[in-house]
Amino acid sequence: MKIDRTYIFVTLSSIALLLVLAIQVNYLLNTAQIKEQLFNEKANMVLDRTALALSNDTATIKNFSLMGSENETKKIDSLFNHFLKIYNFHIDYYFELKTLSAANSLQIPNVSSKSEKPVEDLKIGTIKNTNEEEAGCYQTCLPAEGGGDKMELKLVLPDKAQFIRAEMGVPFITSVLLILLVLVMSWRTIMSLLKEKKISEHTTDFLNNMTHEFKTPLTNIALAGRMMLRENNVAREEKIKHYSGIILEENDKLRLQVEQVLSMTALERGEIPLQKKELDLHELISHSLKCMGLQIEHNDGNVNIQLDAEHFEIMGDKNHLTNSLCNLVDNAIKYSGNKLELSVRTYNAGTNLVVIVSDKGIGIDKEYQKKVFEKFFRVPTGDIHDVKGFGLGLAYVQKIIQMHDGNIELQSKKGEGTTFTITLPYV
Repeated sequence: MKIDRTYIFVTLSSIALLLVLAIQVNYLLNTAQIKEQLFNEKANMVLDRTALALSNDTATIKNFSLMGSENETKKIDSLFNHFLKIYNFHIDYYFELKTLSAANSLQIPNVSSKSEKPVEDLKIGTIKNTNEEEAGCYQTCLPAEGGGDKMELKLVLPDKAQFIRAEMGVPFITSVLLILLVLVMSWRTIMSLLKEKKISEHTTDFLNNMTHEFKTPLTNIALAGRMMLRENNVAREEKIKHYSGIILEENDKLRLQVEQVLSMTALERGEIPLQKKELDLHELISHSLKCMGLQIEHNDGNVNIQLDAEHFEIMGDKNHLTNSLCNLVDNAIKYSGNKLELSVRTYNAGTNLVVIVSDKGIGIDKEYQKKVFEKFFRVPTGDIHDVKGFGLGLAYVQKIIQMHDGNIELQSKKGEGTTFTITLPYV
């Protein structure tokens, strides 16, 4: 089994991309952990230094043990505020100091303060309910005056999570942008690669089809030329006319095939402007069927024509619309086998003229129906080149119809036939 190197490359690239994303996410998580560790260290240092200063302030400890007055609350608040400034820690906080005696516990419940930051950063406010998941809570013990009950000093930083996120702002945004950039560039690269692979496959198919298409006319021309050289003088004139006819016929086939390729390329580049004028589409349909008459007759064809549209004048390019109709008829002939059953019908729908071209041929599998209008696409038939063409006919038809402000749709069922519905605005 042949391994497609393109899909291997895409798979490996996708795996590499996932690894890069995993590394980037891991980097963000590690950065968050480091920021949290630094935050905790700062908070503990502020708490420890405040506790040390408080334990050395015997008057404050004594007064708190006796009554827990408001003055002691302000004193503790000023200590926290002082050490927060020293560590450049600008964050809202509140604290609690209480004895650890089971019999007598004095508390300063939910005493709150704001650090004295610059005016633009700080404000005085009341305490709000603290989200435990967002807050940081730190506590330590200090002895009471005279060897009495121990005391617990608690520091609560309600905006811990928000503070850490703010600290991570630059690396976080940078990482997200890098991840998005890698995703977009990788997606563009993979899509471009798959598109190039598809173009390469179409090019290969086109070259193979072109080889088959050119092979028969060239062989016939060469054979006719050799036969002309071998003819004797008796029947030479009559034979020359016959073989010359073959040469001219095959030459016309080659010319038309080359023109089809060049016309499609020119249309895509916008190098062929349409020569629009008012046309009788019914007359155009009759003319197209007449041009395809020999091929229809050769395939023992039966054509059913129902031109029911009351408004059949359109603004269009006669040559390109004729070629488009001929392409649809030719497509029906190619895929109808030995017996052609062709139906052409018109009717009006609103302000539009609808043309339906249907056959009872081999039909098209559902998986290929969306691709039949792609340039160079031909319904796979294995290695048998039993249907001629470059895969340009339907792409050309769709392009011409769209340039006439119309659209074309396909309905087909395998083994039952194919129907093309063209909608064009009438005059």
